[in-house]
Amino acid sequence: MDETPQWYVLRDLSRPNAKLSAFEKLTGRGVRCFTPMVKKPIERRGKHGWKDVPYIRDLLFAHSTRDVLDPFMRPGLKLQYRYIYGGFMEPMTVREADMERFILAVTSSVSSKYYRPEEITPAMRNRRIRIIGGPLHGYEGSLVTVRGTTVKRLLVELPMLLAAAVEVEPEFIQLL
Repeated sequence: MDETPQWYVLRDLSRPNAKLSAFEKLTGRGVRCFTPMVKKPIERRGKHGWKDVPYIRDLLFAHSTRDVLDPFMRPGLKLQYRYIYGGFMEPMTVREADMERFILAVTSSVSSKYYRPEEITPAMRNRRIRIIGGPLHGYEGSLVTVRGTTVKRLLVELPMLLAAAVEVEPEFIQLL
């Protein structure tokens, strides 16, 4: 098998209240993982607060080799590869550069809004921009504007999987 680590797209089928999620199992074994998180309001014992939960509950990205990941895919361990539609048992992967770019963008933003591919409209891709300065220097993409807000967001995509609109400072935006 290929020994080059790749970003694999996985499905975490464990229950939300499981003692250990697939994310925790994999990171505990030294596998680098990423899952897009959002804040959700919770109430516990009469107290209100916020909790980080996955944007898509069963979506998980793992950076490793097949040799390391295959033992976690046994039935009963509640973890599966996502397969390419129309391919013969070929696990879905994301290019290294695309994944690193996405993770950097999401982690450098105070708040990110996530979108599934079907939620992105042509109106959201109306203006192309480049970021000059700041943590996202050199990024290019679409400027996402929402009516009624002054927040400017850059749309960063993982093709066919997920997109995130991350906040950018207006002084870093250059129109293309």
